[in-house]
Amino acid sequence: MATQGKKNRSKRKDAGQVPLLIKNGHVVTAVDSFKGDILVADGKIQLLGKHLEVIEPGAKVIDAAGLYVLPGGVDPHVHMELPIGGGQFSADDFETGTRAAIAGGTTSIIDFVTPEPGQSLLAALYERKEAAQKSLCDYGLHMSITSWNDNIPVEMRQCVEKEGISSFKVYMAYKETIGLDDKYILAVMDEAAKFKARVMVHCEYDEVIAYLQKKFKLEKQNPGPKNYAMSRPPSVEAEALSRALYLAATAYCPVYIVHLSGVPALLKIMDLPYKNLDVVVETCPQYLILDRSEYERPGFGGAAYVMSPPLRSDVDPVILWDALKNNKIQVVATDHCPFNMKGQKDRGVDDFTKIPGGAAGVEHRMALLYTYGVLEKKISLNQWVALTSTMPARVFGLYPRKGALVKGADADILLWDPKAEGSISAKTHLHNCDTSIYEGFRIKGKPHMVMINGKIAYEQGAVKCEKGSGRYLKRT
Repeated sequence: MATQGKKNRSKRKDAGQVPLLIKNGHVVTAVDSFKGDILVADGKIQLLGKHLEVIEPGAKVIDAAGLYVLPGGVDPHVHMELPIGGGQFSADDFETGTRAAIAGGTTSIIDFVTPEPGQSLLAALYERKEAAQKSLCDYGLHMSITSWNDNIPVEMRQCVEKEGISSFKVYMAYKETIGLDDKYILAVMDEAAKFKARVMVHCEYDEVIAYLQKKFKLEKQNPGPKNYAMSRPPSVEAEALSRALYLAATAYCPVYIVHLSGVPALLKIMDLPYKNLDVVVETCPQYLILDRSEYERPGFGGAAYVMSPPLRSDVDPVILWDALKNNKIQVVATDHCPFNMKGQKDRGVDDFTKIPGGAAGVEHRMALLYTYGVLEKKISLNQWVALTSTMPARVFGLYPRKGALVKGADADILLWDPKAEGSISAKTHLHNCDTSIYEGFRIKGKPHMVMINGKIAYEQGAVKCEKGSGRYLKRT
């Protein structure tokens, strides 16, 4: 039992988990910052305060002096073991990907269900939940709508009411496989609005991309990664985003714009004519730190940076950081979807359209945002917590169970060492991937300890939780 000072000491009456007391830490939330202590028991935060004491035998006391104490990170946009055809998947499965996430301070992820053509939403959901049982941390799922028929509205409602799904994703690109025409996107939004679900939108103008891909292939110039980026210019993102906002306003549907990458798209948000539209915007560390010069790497080296949308000019990150600071962008996720250079990315060595798009990032999101955001005064400590934990939890119905340091919340707690230093390398990262788009980047600050549901999941450089210990999260 913990008490305030020496007053009112009494032993716990329940026979649950022995308490764990974090003392002397610098507690940081999305809205506050103070020196204090946190009592954890039975997987929950039981008490926050100053000068707490614990007297139950066997209780563990952790001295967090010199450390930041934060809510564990919530990454709402990852793709673990994403199928890419031919029996291949993205390099990280739910086990390796969540191990990397925990090592980086992220304690909850939200992945995606992507039904096969003709497959019911619920059948696809059950398959995905089966795959996700390997997860080391708690996980939620977004439901992608990849086709439209008369059964979809009924199944969407079942996803929300029975399975706790809070969000549906649509793609304006990839129309040959999973993308939808605007009329069907509008239908998805119309249905989602009925039960207050949010629609996530991948904004790229598919027809223009297809035209440019064909053009560049026929010209047979720059057949490599540079052409991939050139076939997806900033205008295709901005135009598609503008249409997505129009459709959402028509349906009165809350929307979430995934992986916003450049200024033209950002301007569509800043000049939003639909004043009552509920819009949340996400960007990713790669768009804040890297730029399109990476596609100029010799040989096939630029393929590591092939992603959708691609990296933009060296000016775009400056303006995106400013948008974060001014709350024009509310979430930083990773779009974690790594592929090995050997055996996966090199499928496209002679055809840039066959390079699988995606990169690893879930392990480094917290450190990159701290090093290149907080320490460079582009965002505050509180904004760092909001962008990487609290806002994602709020947007997708997990708050205050996740993303908060409050009484009754899950004890997902990150003890952050602001003085630790290191560098990122594929030789040392836990991603199951042979390359890193942040190779050689110096970082300052990293996790000292990570707790998930009151248990120590990471300590002294080692992940301590077991495969399958993660729990499925429903919208609260």
